[in-house]
Amino acid sequence: MKRALSILAVLAIMFGTTDLIAQEEGSGDSTNTEETAADSTAMGTDSTATDSVTAEAEEAPAEEEATETEEVAAEEQTFHQVLKEKFIEGGAGFMGIVLIALILGLAICIERILYLNLATPNSKKLLAEIESALQSGGVEAAKEVCRNTRGPVASIFYQGLERSEEGIEMVEKSIVSYGSVQMGLLERNVSWISLFIALAPMLGFMGTVIGMIGAFDAIEAAGDISPSLVAGGIKVALLTTVFGLIVAMILQIFYNYIIAKVDSIVNSMEDASITLVDLLIRYEKK
Repeated sequence: MKRALSILAVLAIMFGTTDLIAQEEGSGDSTNTEETAADSTAMGTDSTATDSVTAEAEEAPAEEEATETEEVAAEEQTFHQVLKEKFIEGGAGFMGIVLIALILGLAICIERILYLNLATPNSKKLLAEIESALQSGGVEAAKEVCRNTRGPVASIFYQGLERSEEGIEMVEKSIVSYGSVQMGLLERNVSWISLFIALAPMLGFMGTVIGMIGAFDAIEAAGDISPSLVAGGIKVALLTTVFGLIVAMILQIFYNYIIAKVDSIVNSMEDASITLVDLLIRYEKK
């Protein structure tokens, strides 16, 4: 009986120890699982933070580029806006007249430049063709060459050849007379450009005077000298003057180019006319 009780006690102790070991292992596994989960959570948090930092780093250059693009666009837009605002602030009355003077002056300048470029002669080529025509077909063949050639030099040559039968003196007189006509055609409408050059700054100065009168009227009405009252009139005065001077400078550049072009063509006409007279003298001697 004692042996049986002792065996049961031993078995109970053994089973109790086994349960305790199993419970300890279970608690250890759960603890490890919790630690693993915590580690994985921490790693996920770190990766998320890293991804967010990377995304922010990638977005930063894009935002900087977008900001720079917006700034450039704002600057370009600001230039046009400032130009429009200054034009409006200058007063629609006088600024509009100055603008019309610029448009009309530029239109005449462009027309004259195109005409003069088309009228620029190739005198050497024309003289060579006329000399060849005189040798092969006489005066009539030379006149045909002049009729088929465009420009003031060919027209002058044709008028000189028309008087070739009346003598060299008549040829020279015809060339001089018709040369003055062609010179007048070259200088046509150039006086209008000079008018707009003189008119634009005068309109600007008139706007200056009117702006100052407006400023003094505002001072008189207010009964006090205030910078805000004077600034408006002075701004109008300065803007009209500036725009008038700009228009005059632009048109002056084109005017000087046109005058230089006319002088060059006239010199070519004179040199070619002298050579034509020499060709006719040699032709008559032959």
